Amino acid sequence: MKNKDILAMEKAKIVEKMNQAIKDDDAKMFSEAFTELCQKIEENVLEQAREMMNEQDVTILAQRGVRQLTSKEREYYEKVIEAMKSKDPKQALNDVEVVMPETIINSVFDELSTNHPLLSRLSATTVTGLTRMMMNTNGEQRAAWGKLTAKIIEELTSGFKEVDVTQDKLSAFLPVSKAMLDLGPVWLDNYVRQVLYEALANGLEYGIVNGTGKDEPIGMMRQVGDGISVKDGVYPEKSAIKMTALDMEQMGNITAIMAKNDKGQARTVTGLILLVNPVDYFRRVLPATRMLTPDGVYASVLPVDAEIIQSAAVKEGKAVYGMASKYFLGVGMARNGRIEYSDEYRFLEDERVYLIKLYANGFAMDNNAFQVLDITELQPVRFKVISTTEEKTYSADLADLKIGSLALSPEFAAGTTTYTATTSNATNVITAVPASGSAEIEITVGETPVTNGTAATWASGANTVKVKVTDGELTKTYTITVTKE
Repeated sequence: MKNKDILAMEKAKIVEKMNQAIKDDDAKMFSEAFTELCQKIEENVLEQAREMMNEQDVTILAQRGVRQLTSKEREYYEKVIEAMKSKDPKQALNDVEVVMPETIINSVFDELSTNHPLLSRLSATTVTGLTRMMMNTNGEQRAAWGKLTAKIIEELTSGFKEVDVTQDKLSAFLPVSKAMLDLGPVWLDNYVRQVLYEALANGLEYGIVNGTGKDEPIGMMRQVGDGISVKDGVYPEKSAIKMTALDMEQMGNITAIMAKNDKGQARTVTGLILLVNPVDYFRRVLPATRMLTPDGVYASVLPVDAEIIQSAAVKEGKAVYGMASKYFLGVGMARNGRIEYSDEYRFLEDERVYLIKLYANGFAMDNNAFQVLDITELQPVRFKVISTTEEKTYSADLADLKIGSLALSPEFAAGTTTYTATTSNATNVITAVPASGSAEIEITVGETPVTNGTAATWASGANTVKVKVTDGELTKTYTITVTKE
């Protein structure tokens, strides 16, 4: 059997082609690359099966990595194989009443969680057979002392929303040769699960990071929440915060934004991840997070408890920093869980093509849970006693400014410092995101200080909000006149 390392290298090259096809929006190139991947998997499974053909003992096969099927899984594959071998597979598959057992997709999902650090850290749910579910979006739920009024009930239940988990579909075409069918249920399961694994691993990770929200998940690099301007189904990109160092000052500032959700509710910051492109990991992040100690050992100096994860889905020069558990991911099969025959592709006579439909939905639970960082000017870490002539770049700009879901006039731009807005609410949460990781923010409403990420209380008429940004010796003040009607 082919060496695992060689096989992994071959698959990695094909996956690169698939990712490039996604970037270029080249459906033909993607189809050809995915078909090539399926054929590599098929070759490996056939070779493995031939080597073990004389092995009949279930325990020995299990020890050699061959998954043993449940009675429902075996029944499912036996009926699918029978239908696939018929002269009219399309009609035969339509007559098959048995559906794919949940255990198959669960097995694939378990492997994904084990082998992909990003997927293992998310709030992932397998939702086979489900179409909608309820999710809690609040950072904190508290009981209330005093009379239980309608207003209190409204506030306690406002953090729940219904999620459509069949919104976005991933389709995987499986070219299956007759030789594969002749091997029986166990080896067909091996092949199907490997193809599903590759389809999910590549499709999901790209969507989780970069997804626009249009026919795909809403990526971590996109804005979510009330008041977001979604155009033609596409969610706007988050503005990147420039980081010159991954030190206590800058990492502390950015992490503090996550300590409140976009409703202004306080929460404990846990489960932090820092997603970076593999090239940036070695070129920029390692020098910024590793320091040579006097005894000749490199030690991590990252000031927060965050796991650094390499992902090719992240663009070079950017990073995604946030709380992994605050990204919802639901994955499952179609409601009827059936493999369908496809006429869309033509292959050799000894191959037939089938279609597996997977459904998924993903999005950040609130807009503050993830921040996009600009790491192009990240500096290597140094002992503080070393004198350096390098000059830090300061910026007193804001990367983003929101007052609840109110529409700012004009639309926010870093260089514009004066805005107006109207509200009928008693309060709205003010969230200011600095363009520089070392910048400090002070917010006042009239003469009253307001903590960034918390709600301001409005008086009737005009209210003057000032957001002062200080970075080094630079300062800039943004002024918003909020009129309560």
